Amino acid sequence: MDIPGARSVTLVDGASGLAVAGAGEHQGVDEHEDAAGTTDVVRAVLACPALGSADDDLTELVVCRTRGFHLLHLIAGDFDGRLFMHVVFDGDLGNLGMARYQLRSALEELTGGNR
Repeated sequence: MDIPGARSVTLVDGASGLAVAGAGEHQGVDEHEDAAGTTDVVRAVLACPALGSADDDLTELVVCRTRGFHLLHLIAGDFDGRLFMHVVFDGDLGNLGMARYQLRSALEELTGGNR
C-alpha cells in the first residue's frame, strides 16, 4: 500500500479463487468477490493460446480503466496453488510504470527473489 496511488491490494490463491489477505479501500467489492473475479480473468488469459506459449510464462496483467488501473501480478509456481497479487490504483495519483517497478521490487523482497 506504500506505492503511490494504490487504493487496495488483495493476495489471491489462484487454485481456490479465495482471498488470502487484503488491505485498503475495496469500494463496495468484497475481497473474496474481488479474488474470485480476478481468478477467472487470470485463468482465461492462461488458457488462451494466442496470449502465450509453453516457454514464455505469464507474469503480469494490466487492466486500464478511465479512472485508474489494476495490476495482477502472478507469483512464481504452477497456477494450481499459485498466488497472485491484485492491486488497484487511482489514475490521478498512480503512475503505471513506477507502480509496476515498485510492485515487482516489493514481491521480490517478499518472496526472496522468486516472483
